[in-house]
Amino acid sequence: MKAVLINGSPRPGGNTETMLRKMETVLDGAGWETDFVQLGGKKIRGCMACTKCWENKDGKCVVDNDKFNEVFANMLEADAIVIGSPTYFADVSAETKALLDRSGMVSLANDRAFAGKIGAAVVAVRRGGAVHVFDTINHMYLMSQMIVPGSIYWNIGRGLDKKDVENDPEGIENMQSLAKTIDWLGRAMKASEAPFPKNMEFFG
Repeated sequence: MKAVLINGSPRPGGNTETMLRKMETVLDGAGWETDFVQLGGKKIRGCMACTKCWENKDGKCVVDNDKFNEVFANMLEADAIVIGSPTYFADVSAETKALLDRSGMVSLANDRAFAGKIGAAVVAVRRGGAVHVFDTINHMYLMSQMIVPGSIYWNIGRGLDKKDVENDPEGIENMQSLAKTIDWLGRAMKASEAPFPKNMEFFG
């Protein structure tokens, strides 16, 4: 099984990455193939609403001069997608929002390609606004018919400076618990022979 962990923070080595790496360690130890993607700080533009993905249906966005199609290909290959973002004015980073909009649209246009995958949100926050970030990421997952696992609390870690989240033991424990839940869920889903019921009625 494969998990892709996407860091939407433009600050490598910061609190968002620290939390994602905690999950990566658990998943690696459970035998998953993991792919860590540094999205934040890379060129990725927002969705143009051109609907070319609905015409082409080739698993790509027609805009091919940024990082999106590379990241999207990783997402398509994964059984579990984890997107992490810092809290910027009570919402996700700009790069994260661009990825959510474009990946959600292109996946819907291509036979609901995310349906049945596991999706988890991870949020770094200094003080407030994290639940809105959490919701923003989960909205794309849920509209895409993805399976969103729970953990021991909201998937939030607190800190300002790099590595501050290491001083939030509940936040770190939550990341480890979330990774264990993803592992259990992934194995249970793989063992099931029932086909996932994609609903194409409104987005056919």
